[in-house]
Amino acid sequence: MPKKSAGFILRPRFRVERGQDIGLGPGKVELLELIRETGSIAEAAKRMEMSYMRAWTLVKTMEDCFREPLIQVARGGASHGGAHLTEVGEQVVALYRRLEQEASSATADTWRELQKLLRS
Repeated sequence: MPKKSAGFILRPRFRVERGQDIGLGPGKVELLELIRETGSIAEAAKRMEMSYMRAWTLVKTMEDCFREPLIQVARGGASHGGAHLTEVGEQVVALYRRLEQEASSATADTWRELQKLLRS
């Protein structure tokens, strides 16, 4: 008996590359969104099941690719530090999500045709 499928989805995934560096992609946008949500690079890394150092490396790569900082960090101290997205960081996340939405809209007709050929 064939397995019931939950259905297929089309998920456009973009990467902004500069040489060997990936300045922005789905994982980095997710990291930025989690930093926004949690106020913490450490907590965002934990939720993504990556090390704090790996998260910092991804943030540093992004920061090296953009003209302005994407996150503002407060280190340690009595308030235990924290992080939040800058205005540019918020703009980058919004524009990336808009790219995804526009790509989905632009490919909707072709996707419907392809779906007809997929196993149900």
